[in-house]
Amino acid sequence: MEKQVLESSEERTFQYQDSLPSLPVPPLDESLSKYLDSVKPFLNQEEYQRTENIVKNFENGIGKELHQKLLERAKTRRNWLEDWWLNAAYLDLRISTQIYCNMGGSSPFLNHLWPPKEGTQIERACVNIWHILKFWDLLRGEKVPIERSGNAVLDMNQFRMLFCTCKIPGITRDSISCYFKTEAEGECPSHLIVLCRGRVFAFDAMHEGSMVTAPEIFRQLAYIQKRCHSEPDGPGLAALTSSERTKWAELRQYLIDLDPKNLTLLEKIQRSLFVVCLDDASPHATPEDCSKVTRLGLAGDPTVRWGDKSYNSIFFSNGISSAFCDHSPFDAMVLITMFSYAEKKILENEGKWKGSDKVRDIPWPEELVFTVDQKLVNEIGHAKELYYKKVSDLQLVNYVFTSFGKTLIRKQKLHPDTFVQLALQLAYYKCHGRPGCCYETAMTRRFYHGRTETIRSCTMEAVEWCKSMLDPSDSTYQRIQLMRKAFEKHNKMRKECENGKGFDRHLLGLLLIAQEQGLPVPELYVDNAFTASGGGGNFVLSSSLTGYTKFNGSTAPMVHHGYGFFYSIREDRIIATCCSWKSCPETDAEVLCRTVFQCFRDMLQITVAAQL
Repeated sequence: MEKQVLESSEERTFQYQDSLPSLPVPPLDESLSKYLDSVKPFLNQEEYQRTENIVKNFENGIGKELHQKLLERAKTRRNWLEDWWLNAAYLDLRISTQIYCNMGGSSPFLNHLWPPKEGTQIERACVNIWHILKFWDLLRGEKVPIERSGNAVLDMNQFRMLFCTCKIPGITRDSISCYFKTEAEGECPSHLIVLCRGRVFAFDAMHEGSMVTAPEIFRQLAYIQKRCHSEPDGPGLAALTSSERTKWAELRQYLIDLDPKNLTLLEKIQRSLFVVCLDDASPHATPEDCSKVTRLGLAGDPTVRWGDKSYNSIFFSNGISSAFCDHSPFDAMVLITMFSYAEKKILENEGKWKGSDKVRDIPWPEELVFTVDQKLVNEIGHAKELYYKKVSDLQLVNYVFTSFGKTLIRKQKLHPDTFVQLALQLAYYKCHGRPGCCYETAMTRRFYHGRTETIRSCTMEAVEWCKSMLDPSDSTYQRIQLMRKAFEKHNKMRKECENGKGFDRHLLGLLLIAQEQGLPVPELYVDNAFTASGGGGNFVLSSSLTGYTKFNGSTAPMVHHGYGFFYSIREDRIIATCCSWKSCPETDAEVLCRTVFQCFRDMLQITVAAQL
């Protein structure tokens, strides 16, 4: 689905929020039967028997009680999962969320309009920023079109978090502050933060009631750039956001205690529309290989990224751009809607500013100068050192498969997303000689404040097909029959998950009820099958389709011996980002990605051969 964002729309962005259906709680027996099905690829007969007994005991015992309590909870909430998910998946984490949870990716402009070119950093930045500000303006006026899946209206709440949103570190749990307001709701912060060479600046995107123009943004950025390039670097305070969460919470408190003015400055960053990062790096990129840009988007200079902001817009010195976002307030597709809007407008205007060149006498950017002492200077140095040590372990490739794309896959009457998922299963099997438990994101936005559900792509059907593909004695006919079965199974699971009939979030809910009640952890969750099949965040493959769009990004792998695999499917190509940890001797992102591309060809080949 190519996203079209039109500027005239009768409907208001948030008008159906109150009439969206509540998130359902699936029947317990259905969830448990789906769970049992999902663990089969990872267990032998004896182990499966054992797990089956554990599940039966759960269903007839404590599980039944917990399920009842979950149903009670769901009666009083339109989304029984929302707060739990936010806490369990994001805010309770104590690791560096900037490294292990944030999402980053490159912008596609370099393919056509804006190839890498030194000296274009701020002239491109000002055009890009202006279009993003226009999107903010549309959102404030509730003129961003409501998204739909078929006829179903999708929840639009996550769009509120794109702007003026920031995560605040806490000693045991973080929190999210969102200061965005629509025009009908009242005043909304309208300033931007710019990070450059360890320094922090702010300027307002509104002047005397109207938005600043691209030439006016250029003037502000040029002022900041000139100052930063001719004066000493700043302390690089932003690097602290890459620390482990409790550490950052303590340092933030120390910063505030040192000088109350520091709190005012921190709040200014938190409230800002978004952060503009002027990065000195000049990553090499071609239309077929964006690995360096994506890598720097996800794991670049920590002194010019505010890891807790919901949106950091990064501009490299050669005019290439990238995005970096805290994952807790929203999922990637919301961001992609905004980027699709901006890209469409940039293309329509050939990457140029076509408005007035008049620059008003707007106030110059102000520098946010924090009071720091030697302890903080040392801590910033330490945070940077730790950060670079961790991210240097990340292996990441972002390649483009150009042999075919959506058009040809659809022509074979196959679902393009399932096509990629099964290729990933086959590639993992080829590289590792065993099935790989896999998380694919399904979107549950047809429900009130819905976010995601897990599609467990490693099914028995997929495994049987993988074995057949690797067995030289199997015929094309056998392979295609098994492949069709694997496709059907995956398509059925996707549909169920999108309709609130997945089981991973349900199982999480039952576990959290037990924890809240102070009950012991039920055996189901400590059984080896639970972890081996990916439960408890143990998926060796974590994957997402970033739409049928030009946008692609990545997050780090979920586990040390795992991979992140993220892809977008276009008419004639498939863009994939694959990452792994270098310190794990058995994984190699480059090899897996190349193998997936080979599997695309093999799958097309057997499909075509079967038709002859």
